Amino acid sequence: MAALKIAVAGSSGRMGRMLIEAVLGADDCRLTGALDLSGSPALGQDAGAFLGRPTGVAITAELHAGLADADVLIDFTRPEGTLAHLAMCRERGVNAVIGTTGLSDAHKAQIAGHAAALAIVMAPNMSVGVNVMLKLLAQAARSLGEGYDIEIIEAHHRHKVDAPSGTALAMGEAVAAAQGRTLADCAVYAREGHTGERQPGTIGFATVRGGDIVGDHLVMFAGTGERIEIAHRSSSRANYAQGSLRAARFLAGRAPGLYGMDDVLGLNR
Repeated sequence: MAALKIAVAGSSGRMGRMLIEAVLGADDCRLTGALDLSGSPALGQDAGAFLGRPTGVAITAELHAGLADADVLIDFTRPEGTLAHLAMCRERGVNAVIGTTGLSDAHKAQIAGHAAALAIVMAPNMSVGVNVMLKLLAQAARSLGEGYDIEIIEAHHRHKVDAPSGTALAMGEAVAAAQGRTLADCAVYAREGHTGERQPGTIGFATVRGGDIVGDHLVMFAGTGERIEIAHRSSSRANYAQGSLRAARFLAGRAPGLYGMDDVLGLNR
C-alpha cells in the first residue's frame, strides 16, 4: 500500500514539530508538506532540521506548494489560519484533520460547509484516552443524575491563549448532553466575590495556566458523602500526534463529511 502523504500546518510550533516527528516515525506515512506563517524565521528550513533528520521538505507559507502533493493536512493552528488552509484544501481536494481549538460557532459552520466536499476529522482533543474519557463521563452523568455537583478543572501551559480549553468544553458538553441539557444553559465560567450558594444543576469550570503543563483535565461529581473523579493527564504531546495519525489513516478513501474521534476509534458502535 502506498504511503499516506501528509502535510503539517504550524510546522515550527510545539505541536507541529511533534506531528512531524510522528509522521517521520510512521512506516505508512510520508511527510510531503510543512506550512508556517508568513514571516516565520523557520521558512525555507528543512522540516526535519530540528531532529537532525533531513526530509527534503522545506517549510513554506505558500499553501499551493505546501499542499501540492498531500492526501491530508493535519492542522493544530489558530481558527483563522485553519479556515484559510481549509479553503485551499477544498480547492486541491486534500482531506483534513483539525485539532485547532478556540473555534466559534461561526467557524464550525464554515468547517461543516467545507465537509460537503472534503472528508474532515475535527476534535478538540485527538488523544485516544481523552475520547474514551468523554464516553465514561456521559455514562457517569446518566447514572449519577441529580444530587451530584459537577465541576471541571483544567490546567495548561502558560502559552495557551483560550480558556476554558476546548477539551474541557467538550467534557462539559458530553455531561450536559447525557443529562438532556445544553452546556450554554448550565455552565458557570467564573466565580468571584459573594456568589451565594452553588446553584443546583450547574456545571462549573476552573482554569489553571502555568509553566509547561501539557494538559490536565479532571471532572468531579461531588455528592453527599462521596466524590467521583474522572481525570486525564497528558505528560507529552505525543498522544495527540499519534491520535492525529489514526485520524489521518481513517480518512483514506472516506466519503466527504465531518467526522469526530468517536468515529475514528469506533466508540459509536
